Amino acid sequence: MKKERRVIKSMAKGIYKRGNVHWIRYAGLDGRTVYESSGSDKFRVAETLLIQRRQTIKEGKQPEIKKIANHTFKELAEKYLSWITGRQLSAKVKGYIIGQLLTTFGSLPLRRFSTVIVEQLQTDLMNRGLKNSSCNKVLTILKHMFTKAVEWDMVESETLKRVRKVKLLRDDSKRLRYLSIEECQTLINSCDPHLKPVVITALNTGMRKGEILNLKWDNIDLRHGFILLDITKNGERREIPINDTLRQSLQAITRRLDIPHTFYDHVTGNRYQDVKRSFKTALRKAGIRDFHFHDLRHTFASHLIMAGIDITTVKELLGHKTLTMTLRYSHLAPAHKVKAVDILDNALNGKPTIQKLYSPAKKELTVNA
Repeated sequence: MKKERRVIKSMAKGIYKRGNVHWIRYAGLDGRTVYESSGSDKFRVAETLLIQRRQTIKEGKQPEIKKIANHTFKELAEKYLSWITGRQLSAKVKGYIIGQLLTTFGSLPLRRFSTVIVEQLQTDLMNRGLKNSSCNKVLTILKHMFTKAVEWDMVESETLKRVRKVKLLRDDSKRLRYLSIEECQTLINSCDPHLKPVVITALNTGMRKGEILNLKWDNIDLRHGFILLDITKNGERREIPINDTLRQSLQAITRRLDIPHTFYDHVTGNRYQDVKRSFKTALRKAGIRDFHFHDLRHTFASHLIMAGIDITTVKELLGHKTLTMTLRYSHLAPAHKVKAVDILDNALNGKPTIQKLYSPAKKELTVNA
């Protein structure tokens, strides 16, 4: 124990702090003292780095020190915007939010960002009257920008840790509105001809409105039965199976070789920029209140869960990166939980469970046109 303390004490001679960050110093091959940041407030991190540097010197090599320039928030914003453009469908919305952040942090060096600065940003947003969900959106974008900044060697990981310490606000406003099967059918019957296949696609795939309106025939493989999304909100590829209802709806669309998009204005030939007005009209005809287009995605997920589909599969179909977002639907699966316990009971008592596992669902998952 005493020997270990002596070793740590001797190592500490080459370790010191600048602010909250531990730095190390050691003699290079030429005998000159080298000063290097560990990029961490943890002593052990600096100690490990110092041991590695000294070992490299013993082997007759000069350590390669990665030096990071003093980049500003404006530089990061420009690079980040360039990176998300073409990768994420949410690039336009993020661009607007980042533009607002630039007015506040434009010339501020990335290393200057602290927990206090980010918390003050959060407070300012709240004082402006923004909802907690809107404040969280801004903070989530800022955190991801700094995550990429570390990956791009624009700032040390210590800065990212300070930014990440700011917690998101509690958001109780997340709504979970979905339609019954009967309401789904009523809505479809109330749609204008151009809107009907759009709504059917939303109900049977759970795709976001932007993903649907940007859909091209090149993304659709009717032969093998799936839709391949190259660019999603999260910037990741996603495969979505095509069921019989959706297949019939897509096959009924008049396809023009000179128009790449699946859903387009038959007069202008341009893809639909939005269907807000016609969707609102359909809701009024169907007598459905307090409902938005995005709630069709909730409807898709909710009925999958209620039909007993496991949460992981629903997560993959929705394209969520983590289970956190998908778990909001888990309370809709009480019958599935009872079924699972019954299966366990039968298994423990030596009863066959194969029929229980593969019994057909009481209701179909798809909504027919």
